[in-house]
Amino acid sequence: MTDRPRPRPRPTRGHATAHTAPAPSSRQQPADAQPAIRTSSARGRWILLATVLGTGVVQLGSTVTNVALPHIGADFDADLAALQWTVNAYMLTLAGLILLGGSLGDRFGRRRIFVLGVVWFAVASLLCGLAPGTGTLIAARALQGVGGALLTPGSLAIIEASFHPDDRPRAVGLWSGFGGVGAALGPFLGGWLVDGPGWRWTFLLTVPLAVLCVPVALRHVPESAGEDPRPAAAAGAPVRWHHGFDVPGAALGALTLALATYALTEARDAGPAVVAAAVGGVLAGAAFVLVERRSADPMMPLSVFSSRQFTSVNLITVCVYAGTGGFFFLTALQLQIVVGYSALAAGAAMLPNTVLMLAFSSSSGELAKRLGPRVPLTVGPLVCGAAMLMMLRVGPGASYLRDVLPALLVMGAGMVVLVAPLTVTLLSSVRAANAGLASGINNTAARASGLVAVAALPLLAGMGPDAYRSATAFDASYRQAMPLCAGLLAVGAALAFGTLRRTATAPHHLHVRVHGWLMEPPPVPRLAHRRAAG
Repeated sequence: MTDRPRPRPRPTRGHATAHTAPAPSSRQQPADAQPAIRTSSARGRWILLATVLGTGVVQLGSTVTNVALPHIGADFDADLAALQWTVNAYMLTLAGLILLGGSLGDRFGRRRIFVLGVVWFAVASLLCGLAPGTGTLIAARALQGVGGALLTPGSLAIIEASFHPDDRPRAVGLWSGFGGVGAALGPFLGGWLVDGPGWRWTFLLTVPLAVLCVPVALRHVPESAGEDPRPAAAAGAPVRWHHGFDVPGAALGALTLALATYALTEARDAGPAVVAAAVGGVLAGAAFVLVERRSADPMMPLSVFSSRQFTSVNLITVCVYAGTGGFFFLTALQLQIVVGYSALAAGAAMLPNTVLMLAFSSSSGELAKRLGPRVPLTVGPLVCGAAMLMMLRVGPGASYLRDVLPALLVMGAGMVVLVAPLTVTLLSSVRAANAGLASGINNTAARASGLVAVAALPLLAGMGPDAYRSATAFDASYRQAMPLCAGLLAVGAALAFGTLRRTATAPHHLHVRVHGWLMEPPPVPRLAHRRAAG
């Protein structure tokens, strides 16, 4: 009896060692494997819990601080610009580095970078809670943003890489909804803490959530990474990553946002420093585009925008998150300064958003799948814009039931229609292997637009440095700002109606070959298989 020839071992991709190919473990998905975890399984629920907790601490960091701003200003005797920087320092590093965070996850492992980001965020939150003055607080908020940039893109990429294609819309809906709940609960929890133990606890709140998230992620979340586009090495040859990081691109992107934010925040002075910052921001932005176009390893490959749907979704995101970011920042102050609510009452006033997101978020991700992206992404922004105009009735002596509640219910309904379909539409325009890049770009668009809105709206609405200390002055500025926010939402709706397809479509697969651990052209057989699957 003759021996049957043994099959030659298949070369591996990604982090392989010389001579032998490691067998896939339960913690690391092979590059060619089709994810099969279901949302109804125990492991699926643990993965959702870990990603929701991680996203939740970032959302809390974005929103829990707003209701504390008047108290922070009073304790530190700070002007409006210092309060803006308390918000914007966090948004600046989050927006400026989130693309790099997605890239790190795609290369070194999404779970690994996600956990690192959670730990980083917890340490920075502790520093915020112990800050002795506005300078230290602003610096610690910037460190918080770095942690958020590491973990935010990884949370969505983990879902995309882990769940079965049939369950992804529901998983994204749950992730978006409960992440949105974190944002909606932020003002309520912040108000309760401000009126209780003090505003410092609005930052310390995220520490126990992060401590809970880390062991869940390490135990239950499978490791995943982007794919190496190089030809498979011969059997026995080492396969190692060789691409570098786009450090110039990351630095220029962050510098552009920093200079633009400074120019908008300090524009009331109109001094030489402001003019220099504005000019420098324009030049840094142009240099960023040039570097990304010429780099062999770009942080943000410009060819990604060859997908019309991907480009449209990001433009819609800019409009939507600029409008809603300005709305929530100013409304938390309006309810306290003008209407006379306590911090707790102002936070509790936002709870209708939470209730609606909890009730309907799990199914909202199916809207884009059944109806196509055009309907929800046109209707949702228009509903949110109508809610902002309804808030013009909220002034001194306003009734909660007659004036505040109806507007916030309409706002919550618009967010339910909008948030999950926006994310599902984004992911349908790229391959699963590019989820880190796609979510990084989209999160950058969202955070940067909110950052610019918080910096620019007080200027456009005519708020002076001490406007938050006068109910009359702040109310007048608020009434000018709300139509501007609603206008941004209307532009987003018009973009969705004019540029997105009427019906749902199969995912668009980008044919680019730039950054090996970000994007790569799939082999034809696998492309056909993915289209059939999805």
